[in-house]
Amino acid sequence: MKNISKVAILGGAGRTGVYLINQLLEKGFNVKALVRNPDPFTIQNSRLEIIKGDAVDEKIIWSLLEDCQAVISTVGQRPGETMVASQSAKNILKVMGEFGIERYLLLAGINIDTPFDGKSPKTILATDWMKTNFPEIQKDRQLAYDILTASTVQWTMVRVPLIEFTDRKTKIIADLKDCVGDKISASNIAAFMIEEMIQNEFCRESPFISAV
Repeated sequence: MKNISKVAILGGAGRTGVYLINQLLEKGFNVKALVRNPDPFTIQNSRLEIIKGDAVDEKIIWSLLEDCQAVISTVGQRPGETMVASQSAKNILKVMGEFGIERYLLLAGINIDTPFDGKSPKTILATDWMKTNFPEIQKDRQLAYDILTASTVQWTMVRVPLIEFTDRKTKIIADLKDCVGDKISASNIAAFMIEEMIQNEFCRESPFISAV
């Protein structure tokens, strides 16, 4: 994708989102970050604009996406709160259409299923564990994938295993059928998502990524 100068980030105050914002700023992008509680948010930069609000609020998404050319979401689900994945996807896709934004990337776990998977027994075990222990979250995340596939935008759902919250960068394995490795750093995730935003290699696909 060319001509991306400003990126809308959802989940910017999260543990992975912070890495993503910092790397975008380092690469010269302007960033608009959706943050539910800006008070403890410590990143400061003249090219960073903070939007206070929640991803399930469509009016907030309008404010967030205005003047942006791409959207990246690392929003997670907090236990006991309203399901966020499917509703935020609906809101984002609707507003993207109004603003003419084409590129949308989002982060998910390896538990999401697609028709193109060839999951190993290990990945199937992790998927089944999530379905058993967090059925509502699993169902909502899977619904978000279905919403994406029914859309016409250039989306990429990046599926990851255990996240290590470090700056460590290693070679990344990307695979459309199975998750090869057991973990990946937040720094690697951020780097991959930014590169994918630009290169569009996995347009309308859901690659697994993991560290070598």
